[in-house]
Amino acid sequence: MGEQLYENRELSWLRFNERVLEESEDERTPLCERLSFISIYQTNLDEFFMVRVGSIHDEMLVSKDKKENKTSMTPGEQLEAIRERVKELNKRKDISYAHLMGRLEEQNIHLINFAKLNDKQGSYLQKYFEQEILPLLFPNIVNKKQPFPFIKNNEICAVAVLVSKNAKTKNIKTRIGIVPCNNGMFRRLIQIPGADGYYMLAEELILHFLPSVFTGYNIVSKSLIRVTRNADIDADKGYDEDQSYREHMEEILKQRRKLSPVRMEYTRDLDKQVLTQMKNFLKIDKDMIFKIKAPLDLSFVFDIQDILRHKAELFYNKRFPQRSPELDETKPLLPQIVEGDKLLSYPYESIRPFLNMLTEAANDPTVISIKMTLYRLAKHSKVVEALVEAAENGKQVDVLVELKARFDEENNIEWSRMLESAGCHVIYGLDGLKVHSKLCLITRKIGDEVQYITQIGTGNYNEKTARLYTDLCLMTANQKIGAEAAKVFQTLSLGEVVDDVEYLMVAPKCLQSRIIEKIEHQIAIAREGGKAYLGFKLNSLTDKVIMEKIIEASRAGVKVEMVIRGINCLRTGIPGKTDNIRVVSIVGRFLEHSRIYIFGTGRWEEMYIASADFMTRNTVHRVEVAAPILDKNLRKRIRDMFRLQLSDNVKAREQKPDGSYPYVSHEKPLINAQEQLYEEAYRRVENE
Repeated sequence: MGEQLYENRELSWLRFNERVLEESEDERTPLCERLSFISIYQTNLDEFFMVRVGSIHDEMLVSKDKKENKTSMTPGEQLEAIRERVKELNKRKDISYAHLMGRLEEQNIHLINFAKLNDKQGSYLQKYFEQEILPLLFPNIVNKKQPFPFIKNNEICAVAVLVSKNAKTKNIKTRIGIVPCNNGMFRRLIQIPGADGYYMLAEELILHFLPSVFTGYNIVSKSLIRVTRNADIDADKGYDEDQSYREHMEEILKQRRKLSPVRMEYTRDLDKQVLTQMKNFLKIDKDMIFKIKAPLDLSFVFDIQDILRHKAELFYNKRFPQRSPELDETKPLLPQIVEGDKLLSYPYESIRPFLNMLTEAANDPTVISIKMTLYRLAKHSKVVEALVEAAENGKQVDVLVELKARFDEENNIEWSRMLESAGCHVIYGLDGLKVHSKLCLITRKIGDEVQYITQIGTGNYNEKTARLYTDLCLMTANQKIGAEAAKVFQTLSLGEVVDDVEYLMVAPKCLQSRIIEKIEHQIAIAREGGKAYLGFKLNSLTDKVIMEKIIEASRAGVKVEMVIRGINCLRTGIPGKTDNIRVVSIVGRFLEHSRIYIFGTGRWEEMYIASADFMTRNTVHRVEVAAPILDKNLRKRIRDMFRLQLSDNVKAREQKPDGSYPYVSHEKPLINAQEQLYEEAYRRVENE
């Protein structure tokens, strides 16, 4: 009974990445934007293997029979299901890629091989290879004296099966030659001379000229390969308290680069014996070796986009984040927030007012301290600049930098050094818990009065993603919220977590339980015949405790509407169980990232924005913050956004009882929620 209600987390994620792939197939999406989506599909899948498949491999080492708590699948069963699903999706990806390259030829962009070159072009490329590429290659031949070389994570290599030119017919021994192809020292997309719009990938050039690399051998067969390594490593394991935590994290990053392979991809037929040798050398599961027709790394499509940038019709219409009509940026911002709560909606509105508020606080003589949690930052961060300026101006600046933010560790390590050198007090999070909250607290001293200005967001303090991700940013001078934010920072500085709050919800101790209480309240209303409602906008839903309570709400007659971009482990529309639940997923121009919780309707409605998805890792294993939206006008604005997304019939997909996500029927009028929200942002400014 339980299995039909739930979806395996990993298979649900693959359904999400299928929706990304669909965007590369959608003829309504401009051609160059479709290129972006096919590349995003691939990079998403790379990270999935590095993190999730790597994690399952680690689980198998502990217990092969341990079952996950939603569909009771063992690690081995999950890996088998993943393999079959990935094979299906990669076939679609290869077909989509071939179609897109055909469409690019209509724009005079041709990615070719040697079969399509004339003699003059072939001679040029041979000379180019010998002069520009060959001196920078580091080939390896695997034999008794030369062990199998270390292949970096997601590095493309040319592999050749070699036979010595001096080998006797009766005693032929084959060897494997390996050449790394993307060392960063030469261009990947090579233009063919005398043929405008014709290009070749560097790895294809290297593969073709392997006889010039392995001069003493005949080449029996050859292929390009790419190896993906496990990146799932426990950052707190083995930590010695006598060691700097930052130094410990630097060691962890070095270890991660050397973790075991979990996947190999290859492009040409290789002898089964050779594939077996590769499997044995890499110690990789044979079922995690995939043959791919498209290039192994699709990031070169962004170079093609740059070549075609002058053709505006191949891209989305240009959009620019608008200024917020709620804030007058020609005047001091802190007093405006004191007058009333303010809300920014990215990317439709600019992050600039928040950045200006930080800079203003750094220079305001009434500001005595700034406290902030940092998870992911832009490479050239205006946020860090403001915090440094504040410290240099004598403010007390306390910053929690989460060094365990996966794949942003190196960036965060460097920022932590810069902040410390400027005089900021930097801490690095808690043992066993990531600090994922988006929380900033500015404390002012005006006469004898202490005044708090608090910012709570759904997304990172990152100027780049604020133009690409949909997120919400609340700025409030509510003193009760400010006092609880101060409590959060105080406990973090002591290495502890908040265990009692009234206004905020704070994980790991005061978020999941509060959500359950509020759902139970709606269940009670429904059972008494009242109008009960739950609305959630999330990236992912995997927390079984919350899902069980949502199922209970559905069975009690509570109307439940959810906009979930990514993983959703709860199946809807099952009679008598989840038939009062509707789930919509929007994958479009912008990455849906904001989290909204709505409980109840009308005058009894409660609304929160949060940094936390309904995933156990967020609700139980991280420090997260959700903030109430107390201003009725802001509540209406967020509610209207939510309702608009539920009405989307262009980029929205609706989950069916079998777990599939077909597009919502394209009835007129057509509603693209993201485009409409941008149009509204433009209109609000025009109508001031």
